[in-house]
Amino acid sequence: MPPINPSSASPSWQAIITRYNNPRMSSSIWQMINSIIPYLLLWVLMIYTLNISFWLTLPITILAAGFLTRIFIIFHDCGHGSFFRSRKLNFIIGSVCGIFAFTPYHSWTDSHRAHHQTVGNLDKRGMGDVWTYTVREYKALSPMKRLGYRLYRHPLVLLGIGGLFKFVISNRFTTRRMTWKQRLNIYFTNTIWAIIFAGMHLLIGWKAFLLIQLPVIYFASIGGVFLFYLQHQFDEVIWCRQEDWDYKTMAMDGSSFFKLPAILQWFTGNIGFHHVHHLGPTIPNYKLAKCHRENEIFRDIKPITLIESFKSLKIRFWDEDQQRVVSLGDLRN
Repeated sequence: MPPINPSSASPSWQAIITRYNNPRMSSSIWQMINSIIPYLLLWVLMIYTLNISFWLTLPITILAAGFLTRIFIIFHDCGHGSFFRSRKLNFIIGSVCGIFAFTPYHSWTDSHRAHHQTVGNLDKRGMGDVWTYTVREYKALSPMKRLGYRLYRHPLVLLGIGGLFKFVISNRFTTRRMTWKQRLNIYFTNTIWAIIFAGMHLLIGWKAFLLIQLPVIYFASIGGVFLFYLQHQFDEVIWCRQEDWDYKTMAMDGSSFFKLPAILQWFTGNIGFHHVHHLGPTIPNYKLAKCHRENEIFRDIKPITLIESFKSLKIRFWDEDQQRVVSLGDLRN
């Protein structure tokens, strides 16, 4: 079906967003309870099972990673100001959830907000997205830089290494471009984790701590990076130059609708409804599915199934001539 014309929606998309962008305190608190408490209980269980066998603990780390993903979604919503009405409460809860997820609140939130204003814009790439070359840009690169791009985009690197590097290592450092607030927040997050590490070393030993924490953050990072990647790297995605960029069109046609099984939709906090989220980032995650379901404007959005999602992991480029994504195999043919 043809993409939805920005001028044809009735009611207006702004009116639709307004109906859903009010968080409910009871729903937000309940999501915190059913995400954070199970995660902490699983941590206790992993400590006990580790005394029996690491191979008994390992499957539990995968389940814990699912709850950590939900905690990250709370962190994400707080950054958008969509989890609570209070800005202060969003900051406090967001910062706490960010500690769980190894992610400093201010630097990530500021970068992510910029991502929402530049997604799909070929002239403003690099703000919170997976770097994508156009075909012409890739062909103009040196052989070594082409190899670097292929390695960067390879699933084993992107998912297997990239996520863990980002959360555990990259998030620990400041840059000259950061504001003082962003730097202080990173120092604060690092200090809290140093205290946690010291405390866990005294309680269970540093080896036991790492045998639990590293697999949890590793599995969570794989799932998180894959979700983030698919949000703007699917077959029907659109990209354009600055002069043609439109917020509503990019939200609807430049962001994916990832239709997951119910249990995975729950663990990922409905983030598969990413087209709705980009249209209305102030909508709480627990209202995204309802917004999609109740409004005709989203009826023609083509969903991506779990099986189909794995096709997107090919090394890809944007072809400005054909106005579509192409794979490395397409360039070689």
